[in-house]
Amino acid sequence: MNYGRRNLYVSKGEPFCPPTKIVSTDTNVDASSSNCIFHWKNSSDWIKLNVGGQLFYTSRTTLTNSDPDSMLARMFSTSSNLHPGCIDSNGAFLIDRDPRYFSPLLNYLRSGSLILDPDINPKGVLEEAYFFNIQSCIPLLEPLTIPRDEAPLSRRDVINALIVTPNNDFLRFQGVNLNGADLSYLDLRNVNFKYAKLRNAKLSYCNLSFCNFERADMTDIMMNCAVLSGVRLNGAIMENAKCLNCNFQDPSGQNANLEGVNLRNAVLEDSDLTGANLRVANLKGANLKATILRGAILAGADLEKSDLTGSDLHEANLRGANLKDAALELMINPLHMSQAIR
Repeated sequence: MNYGRRNLYVSKGEPFCPPTKIVSTDTNVDASSSNCIFHWKNSSDWIKLNVGGQLFYTSRTTLTNSDPDSMLARMFSTSSNLHPGCIDSNGAFLIDRDPRYFSPLLNYLRSGSLILDPDINPKGVLEEAYFFNIQSCIPLLEPLTIPRDEAPLSRRDVINALIVTPNNDFLRFQGVNLNGADLSYLDLRNVNFKYAKLRNAKLSYCNLSFCNFERADMTDIMMNCAVLSGVRLNGAIMENAKCLNCNFQDPSGQNANLEGVNLRNAVLEDSDLTGANLRVANLKGANLKATILRGAILAGADLEKSDLTGSDLHEANLRGANLKDAALELMINPLHMSQAIR
């Protein structure tokens, strides 16, 4: 049997380009054989960068395809009108930035993974991500820049951030310490509070439409009369939360997502949770009096000892829900067994 060697050619992100043969200097090798040496015709795809005096070699594909909206993609895209800038005597494009912080970002564009050496300050890398507009990397860096012993932000700190943030930008308080902050009556629409610390915070009468509170610690939070249309509260901790007369309903149909939320002993009386996703939520001992839960998904939810007096559960999905010792008196619509077993 013939087990001769085979050559494998791989092209990443661009059409395959046939190799050009180079005649071997070995007189015993046939130029037409599979042992010939090849080079690629598209070698011009490689780019040399001089960042703060340090040379980097990378491909145009890495700079343009990994994060198409970044400054680097716009600089080196063949279809862009943005000029890359000056070139040094060695043909490298000059970029006046710190190479220590640029290097992790270039590796991120290459692999999609953010890897920082222990001696690299994440704040410096984050500043470069902002400068080069590498948006996909920013959420990975921001949590790394928050000191563990950081003092809670005040109402004034939050208002200052709101003032300087353009209307078309998204404000991030991801992982920020806001324990005990009084943010009542503020318009906080679309703010990212993912992983934030909001214990004992006051957000009553706030507009929190389409905010992201995923896995935030909101124990004992006060959110009475807040607007929570399309909010994301997946996995958030909201034990003992006060959410009296809150509106979770979104007229456009983007229902609030509270999957896996911990609302143990929370107060949701008179709130509108029409169509909300409360799958596998912990509502043990919660006050749900007169709460509108029409079409809500409560599959697998723990409603043990919860008070559903006068609530509206029309077409709600209660499959697998725990209703042990729950108060179900004076409900607007009778609760059918089909809702719990479908």
